[in-house]
Amino acid sequence: MQQRKQQPVLTSEKQVERMLNGMEDKQERAEYPGEERTREKCLQRGKSVGKYWFNNRWTPTMAGGLFSIDRDYFEEIGTYDAGMDIWGGENLEISFRIWQCGGTLEIVTCSHVGHVFRKATPYTFPGVTKVDYGDVSVRTALRQKLQCKPFSWYLENVYPDSQIPRHYYSLGEIRNVETNQCLDNMARKENEKVGIFNCHGMGGNQVFSYTANKEIRTDDLCLDVSKLNGPVMMLKCHHLKGNQLWEYDPLKLTLVHVNSNQCLDKASEDDSQVPSVKDCSGSRSQQWLLRNVTLPEIF
Repeated sequence: MQQRKQQPVLTSEKQVERMLNGMEDKQERAEYPGEERTREKCLQRGKSVGKYWFNNRWTPTMAGGLFSIDRDYFEEIGTYDAGMDIWGGENLEISFRIWQCGGTLEIVTCSHVGHVFRKATPYTFPGVTKVDYGDVSVRTALRQKLQCKPFSWYLENVYPDSQIPRHYYSLGEIRNVETNQCLDNMARKENEKVGIFNCHGMGGNQVFSYTANKEIRTDDLCLDVSKLNGPVMMLKCHHLKGNQLWEYDPLKLTLVHVNSNQCLDKASEDDSQVPSVKDCSGSRSQQWLLRNVTLPEIF
């Protein structure tokens, strides 16, 4: 049988020693090295931007492929979830579980590992809805046994900078009734126009939240209109309502921009990928379906 070819691992000097330093006195933690993008042909380290910390730093999550952890503690918290396949988010799940169940995650700043990323992935990620995720009773019982804190505690105490809104009416796609297309941030940045594109059902750029503050939000940007019949821009959320206040009518299916008293409309013929606001007419082009509209929730 042909054996899989193994390549040497590129690490910084004394990488392992630095990873293991202090494990005996702090067992309820996982330590993760600095991971650097490395060029495939010459193994040159990629440059990074940001501060350099001499002491270990807490991290909300880890990539999961390389870390050090006490074996007994690893087994006590349930190891990796065997029901999650590779690249199924198992690294995020164990990160959440470590934090929520009394442990910590730390980046060992003096330990570095080079990572040559693949040019393409052999895995597929089909977009599906109503997935049968199977029996999770064993994992739920484990969290009860460990007396794990809720995810809201994680957001408040471990990752308060998260861009996930805590209170919202709807989280998901916003679909136009007439065109059957969805709002899409098109990977654009602050001060750029929001887009509209064919709905793909895979989240990503088409995930918007209609928050309890009645903002339409994508990451940390809110839909903003500053003039009549104007384009819909993506600006930093200021939480002061004003140009970022929208009223959704679940009966008429309209999104009314309160300041202008105009309705969000489909893209115009002049620009097929940019929606705007227009005088409310009751037309299907001004009707929008929000995913799972409900009262504000805390999760």
